[in-house]
Amino acid sequence: MMGVSRRPRRRAVPGPALIAVSALVAAAGCESPVPFYPPGQGAPDAPVIAVGAPAPATLDGESSPPEPPSAAPRSADTPDVPANVYAATGPGMLGPESRDLPPRVYVPNAATGTADVIDQRTGRLLGRVRTGGAPTLIVPGWNLRRLWVHDLVNGTAVPIAPRSAHRGESLRISRPGPLYFTPDGRDAFLMVGRLARIDFRHPKTMKPHGSMKLPCQGATGADHSADASFLVASCPPSGRLIRVDPSRRSVTATLRLPAGSRPDDLRLSPDGRTFLVADAAKGGLWQVDAARFRVTGFIRTGPGAHGLVLGRESQRMFVLGGDGTVSSVHLATQRVTRLWRTPSGRSPLAGGVSADGETLWLTDPAVGTVYAVSTRTGRTVHAVKVGGRPGNACVYPQPARYSLGGPGLYR
Repeated sequence: MMGVSRRPRRRAVPGPALIAVSALVAAAGCESPVPFYPPGQGAPDAPVIAVGAPAPATLDGESSPPEPPSAAPRSADTPDVPANVYAATGPGMLGPESRDLPPRVYVPNAATGTADVIDQRTGRLLGRVRTGGAPTLIVPGWNLRRLWVHDLVNGTAVPIAPRSAHRGESLRISRPGPLYFTPDGRDAFLMVGRLARIDFRHPKTMKPHGSMKLPCQGATGADHSADASFLVASCPPSGRLIRVDPSRRSVTATLRLPAGSRPDDLRLSPDGRTFLVADAAKGGLWQVDAARFRVTGFIRTGPGAHGLVLGRESQRMFVLGGDGTVSSVHLATQRVTRLWRTPSGRSPLAGGVSADGETLWLTDPAVGTVYAVSTRTGRTVHAVKVGGRPGNACVYPQPARYSLGGPGLYR
C-alpha cells in the first residue's frame, strides 16, 4: 500500500606516494603550471614530491563561486518546468574552468588510503594521492574547482585541486554520510543516515552550521526538483521517500512505497516532472510524480537495481543491477533497450560518463578493478587494476554549470 503523509596561492606539495604531478596534469597535453619531480630528479632547486605534511586547505584556482541562476517563480497552476534540466551537461559542454583539464578518473580506495588517478584516454593508473584513512567517496565541489575525498568510516574530508593534484588539509566531520550541495551553492549537506538527520555545512570549509531531523534512518540517495524548491531523498530500510525543503530545513511530505520496496539511488528526469528511484528489492525504477509526490509507474530492469547514471544526451538512464548487468532505459519510451553484462559479472558501483558521452566508468571493489565500457555497445574499453578496495569512480571534468554532489549529480 502506498500513500502520502504530510507534515506541517600558495603552492603546496601533494601527499606521499603520488607520482610526478606533471604526469597527472600533462599526460593529455596540458602541463602543470609548476613542474614537479620525484626526489633525485630535475634541477637542484626544482620542487619535488615530498613525503611530509599535506598542503594547506586553501587550494590553487579557488575563488568565490559565481552566482547561480535564480529559480524562476512558480505558479500553482502552471509550474515552471524547463525542457531539459540537464541542458548544460551535454557532450563536450565544459565550462571555462574545466576546458583545459586532462580527462581523469578519481577513485577512492579504502584499503590503500588513497585517491587513485586514472587517465581516461589510455586507461593507465597514473598515480595515487595519499589521503589517509579509508576514503570511500569522491565528490566535485559545487563550483567544480575542487574534489572532496570523503572517509565515511573515520569521518574526514580531504580537498584535492584537480588541476595540480595538490591535497589540502584533512577536515574532521563527525559521523558523515553522502555529500550533496544545494543548487544555489550556499550549503553543503550530509545525509547522516544512522542518526536520521541532515547536517548542513559551509561548502568550502565544511564547518557545520545547523542540522535537521528526518523521519527515517538510513537516508542515502537524493536529488533536487527542477525549480530547486525541494529535494527528495530515499530511506532504504523503511521503504520510504521524503520530501525536504532545505531552505526552511523541514520535511514537507513522506511517501511509502509498496510493501517490500528498498529505494536506493534516484534521479530527476530531464523534463523535471518525474523522480526515477532505483529499487533493489523490486528490480526496477519507480516513477514518482515530482509535483504531486506519488507513484505513477514502474519500469522493470532486473534484480538488485541500485545505481543510476544519466547518459550524456539526457535520453538514457543506465541502471546498475545486482546480477552484474547494466540496463539502458530509454526515457521517452520507458523501456529497456539494451542489457549488458559487466566485465566481471558482479554487481558494479556507479561511476560516471565521460565528457563526450562515449564511455561509462564502473567499479568492481571485489576484484579491485575499474572498468570503462562503451555507452554504444557495452564493450569493455578499459579494465584498470588498482587493487585494494576501490569505491565509486569520480569521472572528471564534467560538463555542467555546477555540481549537486554525488555520486554524479550535475546541472
